[in-house]
Amino acid sequence: MLDRSNMIYLYDGSFNGLLCCVFESYDKREMPAEILTPDIPQAILFPVKEIMTDPQKANRVLASIPKKMGHAALDFLRHAFLTCLPQKELHILRFMRMGYCHGPSVMAMLANDAMHILFKAVKHLKNESHLLKGFLRFSVFHNVLVGEIEPKNYVLPLLRQHFCQRYPEERFFIFDKTHGMALAYHPYQSAIIAVEDLVLPEPDKKEQSFRELWRLFYETIEVKGRHNPQCESYAKALLEIHN
Repeated sequence: MLDRSNMIYLYDGSFNGLLCCVFESYDKREMPAEILTPDIPQAILFPVKEIMTDPQKANRVLASIPKKMGHAALDFLRHAFLTCLPQKELHILRFMRMGYCHGPSVMAMLANDAMHILFKAVKHLKNESHLLKGFLRFSVFHNVLVGEIEPKNYVLPLLRQHFCQRYPEERFFIFDKTHGMALAYHPYQSAIIAVEDLVLPEPDKKEQSFRELWRLFYETIEVKGRHNPQCESYAKALLEIHN
């Protein structure tokens, strides 16, 4: 029998840490009121239980997901963890409890709140990453292609393969200002690293000239009747427009 408690789980913000929260929930037969990370500032009125990340516990939960729910569910959960959905950890826990109960069919249960909420969040994540693959522009600084993005979701893991395959012989650096992370690539090696801030020099005359030409091109070919404000929100990734 599952006991709903006022307990708040505090974890390190990693995917393995969240899996340990799932392990704790099952082990103690309790449903936490919240699952939080230390960087979330808010007044906490309920008792807090710190969940330490244990690789063995995380691996046990990880191995159980494709076995009980299918590989599609595991991919779905990994994507759900990258979203900007408020209280995503609690939604993921609810989905996993439902998945352990219903098996692979959980992926088709879109009418269920737990599934529907996560499905919309994952769709938003994938749409955002898809748009950034087309909108992101680079400038050259010291022979390195540098781009900046401000996504709502943590999309760098989804952009990684695309840009590494697109520019296999280049060196590039994609800075995510929202999450303080960056994708760094040197031919055939890539890493996602923490970066607090990135200050770039002003573009040279040649770069500025190209940006002006592109800006004129966009303004000339735009069809006013098909103006899309939603896509306009990604204009910050277009250096020739944003600047």
